[in-house]
Amino acid sequence: MSNLRVRTDRIAADLTALSQITDPDRPWTRRAFSPRFDEGRNWLAARFAEAGLTVTTDAGGNLIGTRRGTESLGTIMLGSHSDTVPDGGRFDGVAGVLVALEVARSLAERGIELRHDLAVTDFLAEEVSVFGVSCIGSRAMAGVLPDSWMPLQHEGRSLDQAMRDVGGDPALLTARSDIRAFLELHIEQGPVLESSGTDLGLVTTIAGITRVEVILTGRPDHAGTTPMGHRADALVAASGLIAAIDAEAITRSEQGSHFTATVGEFSIEPGAANVVPGRVRMLIDARSEERAQMLGFLDWLDRSTESLPKGISAEVTRLSDNPPTGMDRALVDHLESASARVGASVTRMVSGAGHDAAFMARIAPAAMVFVPCLRGRSHCSEEWAEATDIALGAEVLVETVIAVDQT
Repeated sequence: MSNLRVRTDRIAADLTALSQITDPDRPWTRRAFSPRFDEGRNWLAARFAEAGLTVTTDAGGNLIGTRRGTESLGTIMLGSHSDTVPDGGRFDGVAGVLVALEVARSLAERGIELRHDLAVTDFLAEEVSVFGVSCIGSRAMAGVLPDSWMPLQHEGRSLDQAMRDVGGDPALLTARSDIRAFLELHIEQGPVLESSGTDLGLVTTIAGITRVEVILTGRPDHAGTTPMGHRADALVAASGLIAAIDAEAITRSEQGSHFTATVGEFSIEPGAANVVPGRVRMLIDARSEERAQMLGFLDWLDRSTESLPKGISAEVTRLSDNPPTGMDRALVDHLESASARVGASVTRMVSGAGHDAAFMARIAPAAMVFVPCLRGRSHCSEEWAEATDIALGAEVLVETVIAVDQT
């Protein structure tokens, strides 16, 4: 659209510049707590300052640029994350941080003063970090970062120390109470918007994510001398269970709400060609828009692991279990009205991926805008989103911030 007042060229230039800060020969890698991440943070801090924002790092290690409002009404916060997965994309999270910056620039250039403070935030370690945990910064800001995570170690450094190294101070963590609205732009990371020709997605719910470890134990035996009917093959049992998980997930996904289940980690022991597998470990990642669907799936899984082939036993452990998070209806309505004003087509949709907004929703009204990405690809070097699409989302956020500030 040619009538946008945000600057598409500036957004594109920022995306290109930050993408160049990557581990050599591994585009596009800038993992949290790495020297490359620190370099990216320094680049962002400079851009925040150039935009007239007051730059700070909070106790949770979040980089924040603040523009003071004319009244003491609290804060409207926008942001996402600048860290990446290994060999990840240039847009996942990054687009949201740079759009938040562009919103602040656009408001200033148009001479619009807000009654609320405006905060542009780069949350620390949204992706799974080298410590094996994610959404560290947003959990910290929401006051739900587990104390038990602080001693976690990576290459001789604790998470507590790593947070201090980026400017945080875990000893001072407390939930923020001044945020009146939180808005996050993100690439969709799926094919819905592109395939339907829709400009933007308005997130209604962030799916709950439950991870379950299943260990099947059979009996390792000689692969050549143990008759087929006398085996307790853990791999055969696991194969049947995985196929059943896939079929159950398909059935649930066809019942009108978002549901997925994936076996993403898998290992067998002893792992020799001439030995019947005696042990299998698998990790199930299940995601659901509705809590009842997840509970039904977990009940089905318990029953399925109680009726395995003879000689096979199961140990089922729920490693994590986060319920779905609904976005604030009034904020979503604001986004929809803003989209109509700028001429953007929208659809309301569920996010199957986790986001910082899920934790921010615990302390403030929160909402998300999705922009299309090429072929729905993400978490890969081929990840791509058009600057024009991102700019359209930025324009909608500008309009939404103005509207929220006036209510």
